[in-house]
Amino acid sequence: MTYLSCIRNKIKFDGVKGAYALGSIDPTLYRIADEDDIYEVPRDHIGRVWFAVEYERETEKLLVTLIKARNLPSRSCGSDNGCDPFVRIYLIPDERRYLQSKFRKKTCNPKFEESFVFQVSLRSVEDRVLKLTVFDVDRHKRHNVLGHALYPLRDHDCQSNERVVVWRDLEKEVAETATNKGELSVSTSYNNHLERITIGIFEAKDFKQFDGANSLDYYIKVCLMVQNKVIKTKKSEIVRKTTCPTFNESFNFKLPVNSLDTASVTLTAMQHLTGHKDKVVGRITLGSFMFARGKELEHWNEMIANQKEQITHWHVLT
Repeated sequence: MTYLSCIRNKIKFDGVKGAYALGSIDPTLYRIADEDDIYEVPRDHIGRVWFAVEYERETEKLLVTLIKARNLPSRSCGSDNGCDPFVRIYLIPDERRYLQSKFRKKTCNPKFEESFVFQVSLRSVEDRVLKLTVFDVDRHKRHNVLGHALYPLRDHDCQSNERVVVWRDLEKEVAETATNKGELSVSTSYNNHLERITIGIFEAKDFKQFDGANSLDYYIKVCLMVQNKVIKTKKSEIVRKTTCPTFNESFNFKLPVNSLDTASVTLTAMQHLTGHKDKVVGRITLGSFMFARGKELEHWNEMIANQKEQITHWHVLT
């Protein structure tokens, strides 16, 4: 990909740390200014990564351009070429699949200039988090994690088709799976003769309350996806004035047997805010090995192994 050294229509992007918009220019016509390389290095710094994000509403594609990284740790003290980095890009909560950059040799300041595409629906894009993990390949060919960077897509204006360039300082650990958002009792049942999956939602415990919220009203969005494409989304009734709501609702979805291995169900807990945009409390993704892991994957496999039976488990929101 070719980039020109000039930047046109540069506009500060309020509300997103380390981000600015580049107007409506073609993505092949920009380069991050060289002066971005010079910055005050914080204590215990392990590197900084630059990337561009654009969401195309018409095609429901998330375009991610990995631009560069700077000041990555070196395996050789005092040397700036003791690192062989590459980057994996995930779209959380699906951490089993990723897109990967090319390897760069002997540099702590790699330039990537590579573009990647994720297919994600407009209805679910704001529930996703972009995660970039930077690795170093050592002399024994081991892949060692240097750090991670997160970009919650709820911070991105997905309605504007605008390309935003973002920088993030790498962190050793990231808290995209905090466990203080609450729990939900969920049941699943699959009827292979009717090719129907039934999702039940029952009690909830200790749903997170956002600071300044004027209500304790919650509901659940239940979304069936096949091959990362939204098939159908349904909503529960709003349960009011409690952080431990009881829903006692069930939802049926048509799901062919041959789609079970590529299907997932995401349950998103929402806090309803009168006069404001509703906020995501957390989510649970049940599905095959492509989309789920741990207890959520076990729940899905138990459902498939015991068809027509209702399988119920508690799950922690992430």
